[in-house]
Amino acid sequence: MRIHNPADYELVTQFVKGDQRGIEVLIDRHRERVYTYIYLIVKNHSLAEDIFQDTFIKVMRSLRNGRYSDNGKFLSWVLRIAHNLVIDHYRREKLLMTYSKDDWEVDIFNTSRFSDATVEERMIQKQIRDDIRKLLDELPCDQKEVVVMRHYRGLSFKEIAEQTDVSINTALGRMRYALINLRRMIDEKQLSLTLL
Repeated sequence: MRIHNPADYELVTQFVKGDQRGIEVLIDRHRERVYTYIYLIVKNHSLAEDIFQDTFIKVMRSLRNGRYSDNGKFLSWVLRIAHNLVIDHYRREKLLMTYSKDDWEVDIFNTSRFSDATVEERMIQKQIRDDIRKLLDELPCDQKEVVVMRHYRGLSFKEIAEQTDVSINTALGRMRYALINLRRMIDEKQLSLTLL
């Protein structure tokens, strides 16, 4: 007798159709890998457990809302959600980290803002840069060119217009469409591109 071991996409379909067992099998199947991934970053068992639970809550919501298209990479998608939740955790934590001399007087120079970047902050910054680079590569060439010239080379729109041999209005229009496309891609990919 052959035991059927359904693929991830079959379990996703089962869950989306209303059968809770689909997600239960997926969680059991990927529990160790997802939890270990989170734990290796946060190095705290209870925090890793919280983020693990939040990850699968977000996975279930996204599946129910149709925000997952199967490309054979369910685990990669789940790990990406977990990664974003870890980054969100560190951003929230950074917002709360201010230090005072006593209960009544705040020393504005003794805050995390003026300290060296932590490993987590450097990891977040690198992830943001990598995400932005990938998004820029998905833009049409003329839009990508304007973004790079403006934000990476620091050129004015007048200089961009001269170098690309277009009017200032065309350069501005390309930037506008680039920003619209970037925002759309950020929403679609559920990216978080801020440190705070």
